[in-house]
Amino acid sequence: MWLCIVASVLAGVDPAPAHLAPSVRILARGKPINVDVGHAAPFVADLKGDGKQVLLVGQFGEGKLRLYPNVGTKTDPRFEAFEYLRVGDKVATVPTG
Repeated sequence: MWLCIVASVLAGVDPAPAHLAPSVRILARGKPINVDVGHAAPFVADLKGDGKQVLLVGQFGEGKLRLYPNVGTKTDPRFEAFEYLRVGDKVATVPTG
């Protein structure tokens, strides 16, 4: 399933329905993000508290969480490679279904 996300969320615009911008595909390495299995659940936040945004993408199948660091800027985000969220040496998962 291809990941589509509302551009206003990335830009920090009030997500109230009257203010939503048209959805856009989020790219990684110039291609739309494909989560392989099931539905995507995107979320953009400063997860490490270092002032840098990270795109977190959960996938329904297998409950894996992908972390895409923003290698662009806050106003012009760019996402490249991802790493799965890990706990110790294992890929972390969340309940699915």
